[in-house]
Amino acid sequence: MDSSELELNNGSIKKSKTPARLDFIQSASGLFLATFMIGHMFFVSTILISENAMYQITKLFEASFLIEGGEPLIVTGIGIFVIVVLVVHAFIAMRKFPHSFAEYKKYRQHMGNIKHSDTNKWFVQIITGFAMFFLASVHLYIIVTQPENIGPFASADRVWTDLMWPLYLFLLVAVELHLSLGLYRLAIKWGWFDGDNPRERRQLLLKVKTVMTVFFLTLGILTLLAYMKIGYEHKDNYGEKYIPNKGSEK
Repeated sequence: MDSSELELNNGSIKKSKTPARLDFIQSASGLFLATFMIGHMFFVSTILISENAMYQITKLFEASFLIEGGEPLIVTGIGIFVIVVLVVHAFIAMRKFPHSFAEYKKYRQHMGNIKHSDTNKWFVQIITGFAMFFLASVHLYIIVTQPENIGPFASADRVWTDLMWPLYLFLLVAVELHLSLGLYRLAIKWGWFDGDNPRERRQLLLKVKTVMTVFFLTLGILTLLAYMKIGYEHKDNYGEKYIPNKGSEK
């Protein structure tokens, strides 16, 4: 038993419940972030339908159905909440990361010895999680501080003219790999779909994970290309906002 799992109680040693609580918080926060990102991907991909469809989704998040014209600060509030959950999730997850080069070497040796696919997947989660923490922080900072600059033209300008597309491309790959692997590992960890034959269900979950990865990577790349195209075509009118049925205004 790891010494971190023990605590002193009236002179006697008993197993600590803290690791279990941290595991639960990590799982819950990870599930929330994964669900949020799936929804986020579908929302931003409405640009593939039309500029107006994306505009309507933007106004929906600004509560335009309650407030005339919408309120961008609502998006700021959502962004701050996501940042808090992301930071909590990341710092709890870091307790399981190798904390030194020596630990990293031991882990790599362990991977080579057992040759277990789920152990390799966990390593991919470490790399993608590390990348996500920094890349997503940049994106979320922009969303929190510039909520009014979300829309068909404003977002496209940011992607193309502000040269954010390389960051979004790397973020897309990191998010989609981390998301599908995370949901797969959560299902295995908590036995949500074990049924009568856990081994068979695990193989099915692996297939579902692969389909999710391919689907969301494809959808994400097509969406990013759409914003790049709009941004390129709109570059001479940088800063103009989209207005439904009119296109743009100065």
